[in-house]
Amino acid sequence: MTKPMRNGADYMASIKNDGREIHIDGEIVRDVTTHPAFRGAVKSIAHLWDVAADPANRDLMTFTSPTSGGPVLRCYHIPKTREDLASRRGMIERWAEETFGLMGRTPDHVASFFAGFTAKKSVFAELAGPSFADATERFYEKARDEHLYVSYAIVPPQIDRSKPAHKQSDPTLHAGVVKERDDGIVLKGAQQLATGAVLSDYIYVSCIHPLQPGDEAYAFGVVIPANAPGLKIYTRRSYAAGATSAFDYPLATRFDETDALIVLDNVFVPWEQVFFYRNLALCRDQWWRTPSHSLGNHQAQIRWATKLRFLMGLTKRLCEITGSDPMPPVQIALGEMAALSTIVEGMVLAQEAMATADEDVIWPAKKALYAVMALQSEINPRLLNAARELAGGSMIMLPSSVKDFEDAGSAADFERYIASPGFKSRDRVAVLKMAWDLIGSEFAGRHEQYEKFYGGASFLIKTNMYRNYDFARATGLVDAALNLPES
Repeated sequence: MTKPMRNGADYMASIKNDGREIHIDGEIVRDVTTHPAFRGAVKSIAHLWDVAADPANRDLMTFTSPTSGGPVLRCYHIPKTREDLASRRGMIERWAEETFGLMGRTPDHVASFFAGFTAKKSVFAELAGPSFADATERFYEKARDEHLYVSYAIVPPQIDRSKPAHKQSDPTLHAGVVKERDDGIVLKGAQQLATGAVLSDYIYVSCIHPLQPGDEAYAFGVVIPANAPGLKIYTRRSYAAGATSAFDYPLATRFDETDALIVLDNVFVPWEQVFFYRNLALCRDQWWRTPSHSLGNHQAQIRWATKLRFLMGLTKRLCEITGSDPMPPVQIALGEMAALSTIVEGMVLAQEAMATADEDVIWPAKKALYAVMALQSEINPRLLNAARELAGGSMIMLPSSVKDFEDAGSAADFERYIASPGFKSRDRVAVLKMAWDLIGSEFAGRHEQYEKFYGGASFLIKTNMYRNYDFARATGLVDAALNLPES
């Protein structure tokens, strides 16, 4: 049965003091809705739920559940046509604009993976059996109809990458199955890059790294409530908690979704939350024989395109403030940035235009997807460096904090020496503080590293591109040219 559309207040109430165990700065946090490290991100996620629940956005943000007939998030829709992909993009783009593309693991990300899993339930049935396939579909329907927020942890900890999971110094370092019971399985070990786990309802735990014979205990896919007994979430340092004010750090205070290591200390998972188990083939094929990776990363590229649009707007405004906007060299630099940003936008649309359908689902074009993903680690820093060049020293020579404006004498000096035609000092500083938070702060540094390895190491993504490019057609042209008749 579909629940009424979840709003921000519903979301915050559901995760408030729900028993989740969050570790940060040597303490255990139970209420993430009020803690300085997390409350800004919680409010940002709550706002997304309010946008989705707004009746005025019903057609854009939702579709009709085939089970209950009620409205549910469009990111859970299993697309059948190019028009369906475009509709999903509309919903995803709206949410991305609400966070300026700065939150990469909003609820629509893993929802897209689950839509992909369920679209090819047959792969789960073939490789694991009907009961596991049914469990996958049932949880997808639960998440869809109850408007759940699922994050994931699918990368093993970086302990010794030269050895497979079962040859680590301790077999319970990587998350793995340590016991099978009549009613489920027990997991022990760690998994990482659980971005957004602090904020979500459930965490999907599996592995996207290649596994080999002997690693069967680590080849599983399960969903675990974020407050499951024995689940510990260790977050990195919070940039929000260290920010002095929302004026000085307008992005870090609101959109620091926090990355985390999860530790499973004999966590029990009932069979209805187990999608496969001790299955090397399905641990691999869940990503590639279903459209999960394609749909999930279609969402990710929509989000990144939005983030680049925000970077373009902020850089343009920065140039307006410094008075450099009319200069031809600056316009050339902005034009080059705009070209790169437009390529990303175009490749998002190309994934839809070149999509291929089978009897179950339409797949965003892998060739277009992996082309832009393969170059993400080069395009993103190139744009950031161009923005830094255009900013010059403007982002560095700023008042120390918003408190400097509280002194009348200081404020007068700023109005005289740190102002621009058409921009009062405080307005000018606000734009430049935002630019620093996007380009130069510690929050910005995390984002640069995040985008560089968003889809994994670039050589892996380029291998995906190699596998999905039509070399037969390309070499066929060469053969045709070699066989031209002599004149």
